[in-house]
Amino acid sequence: MKTLRIACMREIQESIKDSVYKLLCDRIAFYDLTDYKIMETRIINKITGTAFIFKGLQEQNAANIKSLEGVDIVWLEEAQKISKKSWDILDPTIRKAGSEIWISMNREEENDPVWAAVGANPDNRSLVVKVNYYDNPYCPEEMKYLALKCQRENPDDYEHIWLGAPANSGSYKLIAYKTVRQAAETVLFNSSSPLIVGVDVARFGDDRTVFCFRRGRLCEGFKCLSQADNVEVANFATRIIREYRPVRLFIDAGGVGGGVVDILLDRGYKKIVRPVMFGEKALLDERYHNRRAEMWDELRRWLEATPAAKIPEDDTLFAELCAVNKKYDSRGRLQLEEKDEIKKRLGRSPDMADALALTFAEPVYDSEAENYYEMKENSLENLFREKNNNNSW
Repeated sequence: MKTLRIACMREIQESIKDSVYKLLCDRIAFYDLTDYKIMETRIINKITGTAFIFKGLQEQNAANIKSLEGVDIVWLEEAQKISKKSWDILDPTIRKAGSEIWISMNREEENDPVWAAVGANPDNRSLVVKVNYYDNPYCPEEMKYLALKCQRENPDDYEHIWLGAPANSGSYKLIAYKTVRQAAETVLFNSSSPLIVGVDVARFGDDRTVFCFRRGRLCEGFKCLSQADNVEVANFATRIIREYRPVRLFIDAGGVGGGVVDILLDRGYKKIVRPVMFGEKALLDERYHNRRAEMWDELRRWLEATPAAKIPEDDTLFAELCAVNKKYDSRGRLQLEEKDEIKKRLGRSPDMADALALTFAEPVYDSEAENYYEMKENSLENLFREKNNNNSW
């Protein structure tokens, strides 16, 4: 009826055939709409000039996102997979008078970024509609049968698969959203426990080097360095050691992190600096697939224990803590999904959460930092092993 520019978008558009392109082509053929011209990358109405274009959100950045400023309608398909970073780029870009964003999604998690941004607390310009199989007058009887069968046999799966509720986090998520939310709402301003620092090292690219500062039940905060080389990271770590006197500084020594460790050890910080390899054998090898699973599970236990732990109020941290899926290896040991899979889903590496997890690399004696610096190394190592007897962080 009029000329429109419509962008059909997903988080990752590896192929136009993976998008709603095929759905639109099928509908055009079904209704014999001869006024549409179907091309490899777009669909055009030959009478009005209306155009459908297809894009992946991860392909967009501050430079080329401007091509969407004149769009009338954006249709976000499978919006549960869209990262917060992608949404934060798109949302302020669609600002043409009368423009709209249409979002279709099957919720996966309690804190899906688009749901948290729009669906959880819609304003007066947002319309949220829940549509299920029973709302469809043309729903096939076979689908109704399968839905009722699932309801009888597995109510939790029925709530998620057929009614659109977030998946039961206990079944595959290591850390539940409500656990993270509770830790953010805890009131705890300071702690007398010694300082422990976790360092997740990155070099250039989109990943950041993140320092996490934790004292006992309190995560005090984070410091992020972008595009910092090993010397810069080591210099910052040296300032932290000299000024704040942490009892331990745990560093991800995989990849370029090993170079940071070498510099700090050469500067005489052997008693404080500990290299950690995520993929190496766990201290409790019979329980965990590797050190990464062990550290993250200790983080989970810290969040769930009493008295309540405290973390900063930070949406990025929330998403990263809740992003990790768990499974079990052939020996029944806890194993986590690969970091690349998490990065693909989040649109970034979980650097902040990994830095916090690193503070649980080994048990740390909970005493005054000044006394800790004076203790013999061997006695400290023995104290680390005592942690599992009293379960004290």
